[in-house]
Amino acid sequence: MRVLYLLNISNPDRLSADSGWIFADLLAPALVDAGAEVTVAAPAPAGDARCGFHQTKVPGTKYRARFSADIDELVALIREEKPDVVVANQIEEAPAIRTAQLEAGSNALLAGYCHYLPFSFTRGGQLQLDPSLNDAGLGRPVLLAFAAGLAACDRVLVHSSTAASWVSAAAARTTVDLGEKLRVVPAPRDERLVRDPATTQPASGAGAIGVYNHRLYAHYGTGQFVDLARDLVASGTVRLRVMDLFGQRRAERKGLDDSPEKMRDQLAALPHVQVVSDRGDRVRYKDLLAGARFGIAPFRPGCPWSMSVIDCQGMGLPVISPRLGWLAEHIDPELCFTTPAEAVALAERLATDAEFHALHAKRAHASTADFTPTLIAARYLEAVS
Repeated sequence: MRVLYLLNISNPDRLSADSGWIFADLLAPALVDAGAEVTVAAPAPAGDARCGFHQTKVPGTKYRARFSADIDELVALIREEKPDVVVANQIEEAPAIRTAQLEAGSNALLAGYCHYLPFSFTRGGQLQLDPSLNDAGLGRPVLLAFAAGLAACDRVLVHSSTAASWVSAAAARTTVDLGEKLRVVPAPRDERLVRDPATTQPASGAGAIGVYNHRLYAHYGTGQFVDLARDLVASGTVRLRVMDLFGQRRAERKGLDDSPEKMRDQLAALPHVQVVSDRGDRVRYKDLLAGARFGIAPFRPGCPWSMSVIDCQGMGLPVISPRLGWLAEHIDPELCFTTPAEAVALAERLATDAEFHALHAKRAHASTADFTPTLIAARYLEAVS
C-alpha cells in the first residue's frame, strides 16, 4: 500500500510542540514496518529515512492552512506518488485534494484525520465554535469547511469515542451523511516517554511537583488553570512545574493570538510555580516529566485527545482532570474534579498518600498500553483498507 500523508505543521520553529508532527513522526515508521510505502508531504520531514518526503510551504496562519490549498501542487504530487491512500491531516483541505485527484486521474482512497475539531458540544448538546478559530467571525466558515471535508472523504478518522460522537453530531447538523466512513484510531504514544512506575520511587510529601505540560493558549482554558494554580500551591504541599513548550513564536502567530505569552507571564509571577522550557529536546522533556509526581489536564472544552496527557500517563504520572470531553472519557473517574476544592484535595492526596499514588500511577501507565505505534499502525491500515 502506497500512502501519501499530507501534513500541516503549525509550529515549524518548535516541532516538539506540534502534536500533529509528533504523531506523524511516530506513525510513519510504524506504517513502514507494517509493509506500507509512506511519503510525508509537509514543511518539515517526519518519520525515518525509509519514508519519502516532499517539502511544502509553511501556511502563514491557521486560517491559510484551511483555506489556501495549492491544487496545482497537489495534482503534481499525486501524479508523482501514485498513492493508494491519501491522508489529509488538515481535513478542511479534503475537497481540494479530491479535486486534485480528479484532475490527476487518481482513484486513491481519501482519508481525513480529524486531528483538531473546530467545535465542541456542551453536555446539553449545544454546538460551540472553538474560539481559537473564530477570529473575525471565521468560526462558522471553518465549521462549514470542516463539514465539506467530511463529505469529500472516503474515510473519516478520529482519535476517540468523544470525537466520534461530536463529529457525527456536527455532520448531522450540516447535512453530511457519514454512512460507514467513521473510524476511531487513537494517536500513538511516544515510546521514548514510557516508564514503568513499579521501577521508580517518586518524591512525595511537602513540595511534590504537579506538572502542567500543555500549550498555554487561552482557548485551552489556561486562565482557569492560572486560578487553580493559586489554590494548588497555597498550602505548600504541592509545587507546580509549567512547561513553556513554544519558546519565542513567530510574529505572525503572536499577531493572531498572544495569549501564550500573557499566560506564561502570569504563571511565572505566582509563588511555588516554576515555568520551564524543554528547548525542543525530548530527552529534557522526559527528565522534566520524570521529576514530577502527577500531571494536570487542561481545561479545554473541545478536547478530543491530549498527547500531553498520554505523555504523563506513559511515564506513570497520574493525571487529575476537569470533567470535560475526552478527558472525562479516558482519565480514571477517581481523578476527575468539578470544583477547585476537589482538585486541591486530589493533588494533595497524590502528593502525600503513597498507596493512592501507586495505584493510580499503575492505572495511568496501563491506560496507554494499547497506544504503541505498532498497534496504532495496524489499526490505521485496517481503517484505510
